[in-house]
Amino acid sequence: MPRIEFTPQLAKHVDCPARDSDAASLRTALDEAFAASPKLRGYILDDQSRLRQHVAIFVDNQLLRDRDNWNVPLRPESLVFVMQALSGG
Repeated sequence: MPRIEFTPQLAKHVDCPARDSDAASLRTALDEAFAASPKLRGYILDDQSRLRQHVAIFVDNQLLRDRDNWNVPLRPESLVFVMQALSGG
């Protein structure tokens, strides 16, 4: 069963516990997470439903590079990791 995990930085702002999903795609897994925690959508997606520039998503250790298309297939053993990119000095 695919697992989706969010960084502690996101958890400071919105309820987003790690969750198992039987979703076949990243889009479906994220939609399930957004349904469980509606505020999460605004932290992950912009008003055009694109991944925000400060968000990085890894699926099975591969960075998702296409911010418009997140219909990435998931395998039963897939691990999705959603993080906010941090900046500063």
